Formats: sequence, C-alpha cells, structure tokens
Amino acid sequence: MTTLAQEPYDDSAGPHEGYATHDVTNQPPSLAPYDASDDTALLEGLRREGAGWAEEDLRRLGGRAGSAEAQEWGDLANRHEPVLRTHDRFGNRVDEVEYHPSWHHLMRVAVGEGLAGAPWADDRPGAHVARTAGGLVWGHTEAGHGCPTSMTYAAVPALRAQPELAKVYEPLLTGREYEPGLRTPTEKRGLLAGMGMTEKQGGSDVRTNTTAATPTAEPGVYTLRGHKWFTSAPMCDVFLVLAQAPGGLSCFLVPRVLPDGSRNTFRVQRLKDKLGNRSNASSEPEFDGTVAWLVGPEGQGVKTIIEMVNCTRLDCVTGSATLMRKTLVEAGHHVRHRSAFGARLIDQPLMRNVLADLALESEAATTLTLRLAGAADRAVRGDAGEAAFRRIATAVGKYWVTKRGPAFTAEALECLGGNGYVEESGMPRHYREAPLLSIWEGSGNVNALDVLRALGRSPAAGHALFGELALARGADARLDTAVARLESGLTEASETGARRLVELMALTLQASLLVRHAPPAVADAFCASRLGGDWGHAFGTLPAGADLGGILARALPGES
Repeated sequence: MTTLAQEPYDDSAGPHEGYATHDVTNQPPSLAPYDASDDTALLEGLRREGAGWAEEDLRRLGGRAGSAEAQEWGDLANRHEPVLRTHDRFGNRVDEVEYHPSWHHLMRVAVGEGLAGAPWADDRPGAHVARTAGGLVWGHTEAGHGCPTSMTYAAVPALRAQPELAKVYEPLLTGREYEPGLRTPTEKRGLLAGMGMTEKQGGSDVRTNTTAATPTAEPGVYTLRGHKWFTSAPMCDVFLVLAQAPGGLSCFLVPRVLPDGSRNTFRVQRLKDKLGNRSNASSEPEFDGTVAWLVGPEGQGVKTIIEMVNCTRLDCVTGSATLMRKTLVEAGHHVRHRSAFGARLIDQPLMRNVLADLALESEAATTLTLRLAGAADRAVRGDAGEAAFRRIATAVGKYWVTKRGPAFTAEALECLGGNGYVEESGMPRHYREAPLLSIWEGSGNVNALDVLRALGRSPAAGHALFGELALARGADARLDTAVARLESGLTEASETGARRLVELMALTLQASLLVRHAPPAVADAFCASRLGGDWGHAFGTLPAGADLGGILARALPGES
C-alpha cells in the first residue's frame, strides 16, 4: 500500500505556525467582568421610587453579578441539573434533591443580599424597591434560583394571616442566612418557603383541587392527602399549600421537618423535565397523612394565598425585565466588537434600529417594574391609593412585560447570529427561560381576566390607574389619544377583548412613565412606535425620525 509522505511536526514552531487556520479574529472578547448595575433607567428608578439609599449596595452587587465567577456559577448550575434521590441505599425514603455547588453559591449571595424575605423586617421606606432593584441586577447571573427567593419573600404577608405561626417563622424567613438541608425549622438560622397550589386536573383553576385536609384533635392542625402537580424548589423548609378542608378550600403551612425533628410526609414523585429554568427543581409532591397548620380561616384559602401570588407576580415582571436587560447587554457587547461588510455592526444603520428598539422595550419594562415595586412598598406602609394602583397595575404588568420577553430574547439572540445559537453563549438558556415568566403565577389569560375582575370589583383600582395616567396629560398628543381610546374601551370591556384592553393599559402606562421620566429621545420614539402606529411588526422598525443615537447612548454607555 502506498501512503502519502508527511512532514514531521516541528514543535519548536511558534504557537500559531502549526495551526494557521485557527487564528481567531473578529470575535468579541468575553463580556465578563462587567457591571450589571450600569443601567441609567434602573438607577434613576431606584432613586425616584424611594430607595436611593441602596445605590451603593446595588452597584457593589452589580459588579459581583457581572464577575466571571458569578457568571460561571449561573452556567454551571444549569449544566449540572438537580437530581432527585427518593431513597437512600438502604431503601429508606429520603425525598431529597441534590444541587450543584454553584446553585448554593448563587443562593447564598441572593439571601445574604436581602433578595428573599428580608424587606419585611426592614422599616426603611423603599426596602421593597431595593429588593426589586437587586433582583434586576443579580438576575444577570441566572434565573432559576430566583424562584425560592421569590416564594420566600411572598410567603411572609400570607403567613401573617395566622399571627401565631408568623411569630415563629417570620424571623427566620426574613433572615439573611442561607442554610440548605432539611432540619428542624426553628433550629436553623434562616428558612426558605415554597408554594403548592396547582393539581393535575385543574391547573390555575385551584378551586377544583382534590387534596383533602382532615382536622386532628389539636386545634388548627390537619393532615393532608393528595398530589400536587407543580411545586418548585422542593427542598424549601416550609410550603404554603391549598387543600379542601371541611369548610372549603383553605391554606395550610406544611413544614418538611416537624417540630420534633421527624420528617413530614412529603414524597417527591418526580422532577419536571422543563423547557427552561433547569437549575431549579420543580416537583410533584404527594401528601399522605402530611401534618399541616391552617393559615387563615377555613374556606378562605384563595383569599389568604393571593397575597403571595401578588408578590410573585411582581417578581415575574422583574424576571422578564431582567432577561431583557441581560440579553440587550449581551447583544450590545457583541455588535460593538463584531464587524461585517466593512463596518462594525454597531455602526450599521439597520442594526442600530434593532438595538434602539430593544433598548426602548427594555427601559419601558425596567421603569414599569420599579414603579410597581414602589407601589408595593408604599401599599405595605398603608397608602390606600398605591394599594389600589398595585392591585390592577401588577396584573397589567405581569400580562404585558412577560409576554414581550420571548420575542425580545429571540431578537437579541439573533443579533449574535450563529454565535448566539450555541449553548456556550448563554443566549439559548435565556431564550428558554423567557416563556416561563408568562406562564407561572397565572398565564396571560388568567392575568387579563384578573384585570377585568379588578375593574369590576374595585372601582378604586381603575381610578388609581387613570390617576397615574393623568400625571402625563398634555405631554404627548399620541399618549392623550391612546388614553382616550382606553377610556372608551372600558365601556365595552369583555372577556373576548380582554387582551387588547390590557395591552393598551400596559402601553399607556409605560408611555406615561417614560414621558415623565425618560429623555425626549426615548419617550418620543416609544410613543411614536407603540402608540402612534409608526412601527412594524418586528423589532428594528422604528420610524425614520427616531433619535437612535440618543436612545443607544442611554442604554449602552459609551455608544452614540
């Protein structure tokens, strides 16, 4: 057999001489380290909504979130997914979920920085705003671990419906110590809380739940029997659960470990194989003689737990706004360092239109998120007007901002081209995450219909919304026209048209905030495109007169 002669490899050659085809050019450097808090709209909103005192801490957290170490934590926590261990090697039921160490690193920072229940123990005005801003920054690492911190935050106001339970658990739920592992709750320095509402036969229609709660001889103590369909973070210490008591659907506190140190019956049947949110375990737990404590009156389970849902809905808005900002930063970084057809991508007119359009959407989402956080903070402190505004505006924001997330992340991913389609870029993970936030805590239809209910049952909510819109009256004719159209549409509100109505509410609310608080370049382009109709059906279709340079200079410091 004849073989081709080969020259021996000379290992004395320089590093590139033997692999000339592998020279890397025209590729962007790594984004990390970067400052995740370097966001003008975020910092302005933080100050405006009463939490300017937290700016130094937020900037410090932004540097940590954008560090190479924290970014790697986010990647590893999703590459090495949680694993369910139902039994130990001797056959004993243990029902434990094992996480990669990176998950625990992320959780330790989040809890320590006050992103779980801490604001409920902080009397400073703006404490809840500071937490939301922290989520907008720390969320640049990854989204999954935001689930247990969100539920822990949200559990506190619901638990207050049973003061004797709140007295025991609230100091631990509001602490800043992350202690993983199942132990007697009162022997730990900090607790995490989860939520178990949905069941396989009903989903969002929780009134069809079949999990049964049977009273015991001890007042307020019940045993549960049933199967929950979607319970995230099963390694939390306590859960708020809905079940059918003799007096109707009721709310219960279920600890994983009982006060005497024994394991409560909480059989994790399987973990969900989800589209995204892979770092966070979502499970199907089974209750069978599970000990539970009543929270609130029997038959008032939805009313009791709705406070928890209102809080987690705000966190869904926060999560979507965070994904928008994170993917915008990634796209902006790429196009600054990538050239095609003789020019940097950032200098090409059509790419500038795309980025500016994304920047508008991101700023509108961030600004609305912080306004909702401000309303929540002031409502907690007794402001009835802000409570009414929060009631309707949170559902409006949950519907719209989370709906915009998937299209936004897809467009940001496309800015990176093929580079954005590979897992190493992180963009596929963000894209898979985006639809989740519209589904959890009530899908689009649930939230749109909730807005109609708020208008029908609480006239103060509608008045509060229009009072907010009135603050921008006369500042932009397109906004005034849209508000008039909204007022007219309320007279014909129907379930069939609920989405159109809520969409218009969201756009007018975002526009009113931008008109009042953003530079003219941002406000004018938003009103022209989103309200004036001078826009296409995809991002990158802003009108010819839009000040793209002004928008980009604000969204991506260093560009004009």
